[in-house]
Amino acid sequence: MDDSDEETAAPELPLEIIVYILSFLHASDRKEASLVCRSWYNASQDQRYQREVTFSFPASASALELVKGLSRKSHCSLRISQLDGFSISRSLLLEVGACLGSKVESLALPGSSITEASLLNLLPCLTSLRRLDLRGLDSLFMSGAFLSREEHRQQVRSALCGLEELDLSNLRYLSDLTFTRLTGCTPRLRRLSLAGCHIAFEFDPYRGCPVGMVEDSSALLSLRNLKRLLTQQKSTLVALDLSRTSITPESLRAVAQVEDLKLEELYLQGCKELTDYSVEILVRHQPGLLKLDISECMGLTSRSVEAVAHGLKSLTHLSLSHDWRITEKGLRDLLALPGLKGLDLSQCLNISGAEMVSGLKRPGATRAQLETLNFRGCTYIKDLAVFSLAQLLGSCLRELDLTSCVNVTDLSVCAIATYLQELVVLRLGWCKEVTDWGLLGMLQKAECELHNETGENGPMFTRTFGNMGFFKPPRMPFEEKPKLLTQIDLQQFKEQAGDSLLALRRLQELDLSACIKLTDSSITQVVKYPDLQRLSLSMLPDITDAALVSVGWHCRSLTSLTLSHCPGITDRGVAQAAPHLQRLQHLYLSCCGNITDRSLHLLMQHCKRLKTVDISRCKNVSMRTVELLHSNLPFLENVHHKLIGAELFND
Repeated sequence: MDDSDEETAAPELPLEIIVYILSFLHASDRKEASLVCRSWYNASQDQRYQREVTFSFPASASALELVKGLSRKSHCSLRISQLDGFSISRSLLLEVGACLGSKVESLALPGSSITEASLLNLLPCLTSLRRLDLRGLDSLFMSGAFLSREEHRQQVRSALCGLEELDLSNLRYLSDLTFTRLTGCTPRLRRLSLAGCHIAFEFDPYRGCPVGMVEDSSALLSLRNLKRLLTQQKSTLVALDLSRTSITPESLRAVAQVEDLKLEELYLQGCKELTDYSVEILVRHQPGLLKLDISECMGLTSRSVEAVAHGLKSLTHLSLSHDWRITEKGLRDLLALPGLKGLDLSQCLNISGAEMVSGLKRPGATRAQLETLNFRGCTYIKDLAVFSLAQLLGSCLRELDLTSCVNVTDLSVCAIATYLQELVVLRLGWCKEVTDWGLLGMLQKAECELHNETGENGPMFTRTFGNMGFFKPPRMPFEEKPKLLTQIDLQQFKEQAGDSLLALRRLQELDLSACIKLTDSSITQVVKYPDLQRLSLSMLPDITDAALVSVGWHCRSLTSLTLSHCPGITDRGVAQAAPHLQRLQHLYLSCCGNITDRSLHLLMQHCKRLKTVDISRCKNVSMRTVELLHSNLPFLENVHHKLIGAELFND
């Protein structure tokens, strides 16, 4: 038989091998790989890849077919928006119950005005439900009749007996009766959110107890019923969210003192009535807390920080954001907690970082292994603190936010690039003293020479910089053993070349917004991260199409790109970058005066996954082309087009 007639079939890889190969890919890459052939699709449906997948879609006629298609999955999580009382919504919920009833593990209904009858027809079918999100669904609770009939409660109770997480945030009409009926159907709750709900917490001085401790309230949820729930489910409940409620110190004390209640997470963001004394009582009665959010509690001072540091020895995450009365006091002891992984000090205006460095450097003591650190808006943070913290936290830090730390300069950027090379998220927005020199790993005193010629790629440097592949960077003077930094050390560091920001190979998010001294020279040389997903270069007046083209070529995993207020970005840059940004979902081009209809046509051609487009105040974009976006981009949800074209001139 002739060899040319012999059919040779390529051997098919075993499913287990394909599943293993896909484990090295990001979720977006796995989605692309699943389209190769049937075997690759089957491998992408392996349970390990579907564990955290949520299917989000609005109520529509086309959603009915989607629900039928999901019936092939062993389990799923749903987020259905824009439900109402009309026939399409009712049909969709009936289809979910019929096709997916025992497979739905999580259900969220945001932005909906669902009727009680529709939900009561659905819930008994969801026998595997673990998480139910009813936030903001006032239409369900306004009448106060939800679950008022015993037969309905029995049906829902049999389905929701395994529910672990219930979100009732932002409900204005949640009453005692409705709350008792609903939570009576969920005997094994682990997490409960009442953030933004109207709860009767006021203290009655005549009776010596909070309002609601004596009689039920038909209009509002009372502390009495909340405490009753905590007592009934104390063996399972570990997380409670009371953010943005009017909880008082006396009410918090009543919650914390529930016998045998052992909370692990407590969220009190924006509870403006709380005092240092209430925090001290809290940590005394709930010493096992792992996560605590007391951000935007304006009455708290460093006394609360000291109480947390001394009373919550197992703490892993703490948020003190916008607690402007907090100072350095207590941070030394806080940073001695060995389990602390996340610390949010954003908008704490009196923080300089000195005590944090001291706490991390205490000899012979345990210290925090921070993975996330947020200094957003801390204007007292300077290079000395950033350099010391970078050196001490080393490889453990994954996320650093220095947004609006106006005293941060190139020296901090060099320190970050040298010591924090495991960073995944770096935010330097509004750090206006950061320049090209810092991103390139070259301090301004280093000898360099710029060519006078400037072509399409901008000015070129005659010497190499950092570790950009030309030579191994010199050993830093403090690498042998971390120590507290002095001004003499800083001066010594300034005289040596450091790593460029390119050393942060693991970056997935980078924010350089309003770093107004940056130009194409650094962006084209440094922003080359294959795994980068979110990038903000807004308000950089000196970058041009060269920067956009370079970003498009080197950062092909981008899902969000912000270029607002960049006058140097034109259609030419979009034309060269768009073919490489096929994963882009969010693009912001507001106030880019040189963007025209041509750019929108290019986006329609190459960026089919776009969900958000902002072209506000783009004077050369027409409304006719904007309307075409909706018909050509299947996933498009939001188009911001305020004051475009003729509208701008009319304004």
